[in-house]
Amino acid sequence: MKIINTTDSNFKEEFENILARAKTDIKGVSAIVTNIIDEIVEKGNGAIKEHILKFDKWEVKQDSDLEISVEQMKKAYENIDEKLKKSLHIAYDRIKTYHEKQLPKSWIDFEKNGSILGQKVSAVDRAGLYIPGGKAAYPSSLLMNAIPAIVAGVEEIVVCTPTPNDEINELLLAACHICGIKKAFKVGGASAIAAMAYGTQTIPKVDVITGPGNIFVATAKKLVFGEVNIDMIAGPSEIGILSDASANPRFLAIDLLSQAEHDEMASSIMITTCDKVAELTSIEVDRFLETLSRREIAKKSIDDRGAIIIASDMQEAIKLMNEIAPEHLEIMTNNAFELLPKIKHAGAIFLGKNTPEPIGDYIAGPNHTLPTGSTAKFYSPLNVENFLKKSSIISFSQEAIDELGEACALLADTEGLTAHAKSVRVRLEK
Repeated sequence: MKIINTTDSNFKEEFENILARAKTDIKGVSAIVTNIIDEIVEKGNGAIKEHILKFDKWEVKQDSDLEISVEQMKKAYENIDEKLKKSLHIAYDRIKTYHEKQLPKSWIDFEKNGSILGQKVSAVDRAGLYIPGGKAAYPSSLLMNAIPAIVAGVEEIVVCTPTPNDEINELLLAACHICGIKKAFKVGGASAIAAMAYGTQTIPKVDVITGPGNIFVATAKKLVFGEVNIDMIAGPSEIGILSDASANPRFLAIDLLSQAEHDEMASSIMITTCDKVAELTSIEVDRFLETLSRREIAKKSIDDRGAIIIASDMQEAIKLMNEIAPEHLEIMTNNAFELLPKIKHAGAIFLGKNTPEPIGDYIAGPNHTLPTGSTAKFYSPLNVENFLKKSSIISFSQEAIDELGEACALLADTEGLTAHAKSVRVRLEK
């Protein structure tokens, strides 16, 4: 694994490459995605059938073939191993408990002059969840996207997932059953995003779309934003690790690889203050690579987009990591909690040697749908509020409008909006 030092003459150039890790050629696929969206809008299910035949290699003979039945979900749940079933329920309960703590409340404030101000929090009517498929299936992503919507009180949840060769992961179906999903469809890629954004003869139009996907999915979400709300534009998975001399190189190495095995575009970056830890971690990465089922994927990720940076001290290490703003950040030092206040930008923060990133992916409770590519500087993890909206509440008494009305009318006068001003002043007439 590549090791670079902040004192190297070419460090600035190397670090710029790391910061550019998430740059994807959206322009290069936008024309393709725009065409897919236009076809869905124009032909609905007809376009979906064409796209499935082209991309997923199976023929949809009738519209009902697109749907995944509730009975299929239930049967898959009943057939999975009992230990696996228990694990899914543990994950469900922990994720639900965590997200329940995020629920904002409606509120009302009464002022002395009789005015009433407040905020009403309401769930969207319908949420669309995109769950990836293809190289791997992700039942955990179904839990992470569905549970916040359930907690928010969304009335109808629509799930879309690709099914290459008309094959669907049984564990994903079981997760759908646990979450009580009633509408799920075998549609993937940009086609699924367009179908949920605009609606077709079979797939209902939604209000918000969440969930990760490839560059075509990300581009489609960007293009339909405004027609519907979206959670974020997510890129390839990534991990950042801060470590010192106390860190275990074996732990560090396998944690770096835990993201590298997702796909070739994943990024694994460690910043350490210890030369020896850097060297030993690199050795351990090579050793672990030989044992992985997705070795080729992980190796390409590590070779192309992985790096170990040796910093002069922890202050410099933290500064660099805040610039990277990783999706996942592990703090593997002997004083992890002391460093926490200095961390400004990260999707999820994992503290201490016994908190590997996969704990967050599956069982801890916080959401694993996280901002990537430095967008943690302005995006938050997927949460309950992605499925909520807020309405302002305003009610003025006669005393309140007598007190504040003329100030309001004067402001309207300055903007040349005479109807605005008169709308207030007619209520001030005695």
